[in-house]
Amino acid sequence: MKINKPLYSQEQRAKRDATVWTLVQGILAPVQFLVCLISLYLVLQYLISGSNYELATISVVVKTFFLYLIMLTGSIWEKVVFGKYLFADSFFWEDVFSMLVISLHTIYLYFLMAGGMSDRSLMYLALAAYASYFINAGQFIYKLRMARLQFNDQVAA
Repeated sequence: MKINKPLYSQEQRAKRDATVWTLVQGILAPVQFLVCLISLYLVLQYLISGSNYELATISVVVKTFFLYLIMLTGSIWEKVVFGKYLFADSFFWEDVFSMLVISLHTIYLYFLMAGGMSDRSLMYLALAAYASYFINAGQFIYKLRMARLQFNDQVAA
């Protein structure tokens, strides 16, 4: 597969490979994914059975903490590699969609603390946040695949 515009320049690739933030992202991403899967199970269990609301709620808060952590460290990674904290050309649309993901999680926390939504509605909001997260994770996985293909094309040339 031929990729027209490289995701990384040679300089950016060197920065990516040299920074500790690449390792941090490589660790946090699968941990956050696992936390999300566990939380998804707990949220669905609550919605189906009506039990363990507190456990489901704690899991959504923990998932949101991991989201904030990966967004913070990811923006530092982007600054080191691309020179800007967010919306670098190579990851512009992923970052745009990340804003939706973080907004939905933050709205969940707001209504959890401020009230105004039923327990079930909060869990449906969490599901919407998780659906957006899975789409966004797919965007990033696709970009990682494209970067690998780009690298393989460069090595073969």
